[in-house]
Amino acid sequence: YSIITDTYMPKPDRIRDWLSTPKANGYEALHLTVMGPYGKWVEIQIRSKRMDEIAERGFAAHWKYKGDSSHEGELDKWLKKIREMLEDPNSNALEFLDDFKMNLFASEIMVFTPKGHIKTLPTGTSALDFAYEIHSEIGNHAIGAKVNYKLVPISHTLQSGDQVEILSSDKKHPERNWLDYVKTAKAKSSIKNYLKAETKDRITKGKNILEKKLKEINLRPNSTIFKKLLPAYEVLYKDELYSKIGMGLIDLENIKTILKPKSSNKLVKYWQLQFGKSSKVKKKNKEQKKSVTGKLDLKSPYILRENINESSQPYIIAECCNPIPGDDVIGYKPPKKEMVIHKANCPNAIKLLSSKANQVVSAKWTTYKLLSFLARINIVGIDRVGMINEISGIISKDLSTNIQSLNINVNDGIFKGIVDLYVHNTNDLNTLLLNISKIKGIESVHRMETI
Repeated sequence: YSIITDTYMPKPDRIRDWLSTPKANGYEALHLTVMGPYGKWVEIQIRSKRMDEIAERGFAAHWKYKGDSSHEGELDKWLKKIREMLEDPNSNALEFLDDFKMNLFASEIMVFTPKGHIKTLPTGTSALDFAYEIHSEIGNHAIGAKVNYKLVPISHTLQSGDQVEILSSDKKHPERNWLDYVKTAKAKSSIKNYLKAETKDRITKGKNILEKKLKEINLRPNSTIFKKLLPAYEVLYKDELYSKIGMGLIDLENIKTILKPKSSNKLVKYWQLQFGKSSKVKKKNKEQKKSVTGKLDLKSPYILRENINESSQPYIIAECCNPIPGDDVIGYKPPKKEMVIHKANCPNAIKLLSSKANQVVSAKWTTYKLLSFLARINIVGIDRVGMINEISGIISKDLSTNIQSLNINVNDGIFKGIVDLYVHNTNDLNTLLLNISKIKGIESVHRMETI
C-alpha cells in the first residue's frame, strides 16, 4: 500500500479497508483508486494469496484454509446465519431465496454496539435490523434505539460508524408494518415467523370462542351460518372472522339476532312499535326481574341490568378483577349479601367454582350506555413534546371518557404511563386502545387486569 501511494496519488473517498473489518461473506482485501500516469483513475485491489483464492474460488478455497483457526472469521459467521435460516421449519422457499439474494449482493456498513463491537450490515438497514442482528428476542421486543446517544425510532436508517443501543420492553411484540422497516434476511424471517404463529393462535382462539357461543344457542358451525356471519361482521373469509374474534375486535353478543330469520325480526319490531309489548313479553320481563332479586337459579344466567341509581343495583363489581360490560363473567352469591361479579378467568372466581360451586352462576351483561366502569390501561412509548396532551385529548374528547388518574414515568427517553378511566363497555375500551396506538411514538397499549 505504501509503495503504491508513494508513487501515485490515491483518491481519499475510494479507499476500502476490508482487512480490518472483512465483509459478512468473508471477503478480505484492501481497495484503493489512484491517479495513473496517463491521467486516468485506476482501481487497485491488494490481497494475499489466501485472500485471492477465497475471492476467486469461493467456498472451496475457504475450506482449504479452515484448519488454520486464524483464518476463521466472517465467512463462518455468514454460513452459520444461512444454516439457521435453512433449518427454520416455517420458512417459505421463495421468500428465503429473495431475502438471501438481497443480502448476498448488498453493499455493507459497519456499526458499533455500546461496548464497541463491530457488526456488519447491508447498506440501508434500520435500527430494527441491528436489534435482530444482536438476537431475535431483542428484535422482537425493540421499542426504540439510541444512535450516537440520540433517541431514534426503530425505523431509523443506520450509517456506517454509528454506535447503536437498542431499547426494549417485554410488552412490545412484532407488528406487520415492521417488515417495511427491515432489510436483512434474518430480521424479515424472524418477524414473519412471529406473525404467522400469532395469527395461528388468534384464529384458534377465535374459533373456540365462536364454537362456544354457537353451542350456547344449540347450533354448530356450518356453511349456512357462515353465509350470515361473514357479511354481518364485514369480513370475507372464515379465518379473518376467527382472527378478529380472537383479537377482541368482534363482539358476538348479537349473534343470536344475526342468525334469526330477518323477516321474523322485522315483524316483531313492527308489532312492538305499533301496539306496544304484548302481555307475554311483559310477563317474561317481569320474570327476569324477579330472577335477579329472587332465589338463585344455577341453570339460568344472571342478567346484569343497567341502573342509573348504582346504590339500588342487586350486584357489586369485584375489585380483584374489575370486569366491565363485554367481559365474560360469573356471579357469586354469598348468603344474605349482594351478588359479586367476577371475570370468568379471575383467580378468585376459579377458586369459588371449585369450593362453592352451588353459590356460583353464569352471568350476562345487557347493553350498557349510561353507567361507567373503572378500567386501567398501560401505555409505553418514546417520549416527545405534546405526547401526554394527545393521549389525554383522545381519552377525554374523542370518546367523552373521564380520567380518574394519569401517572407517567420517563426514563432514558422511554415513557411508561398508567391511566385509570371510566368506560361503558369493552367495545369502547378497545376503540380507545386502538386510537391511542395510532399516536406517533406509542409502542404498546393494553388493558391491565387489576386496578
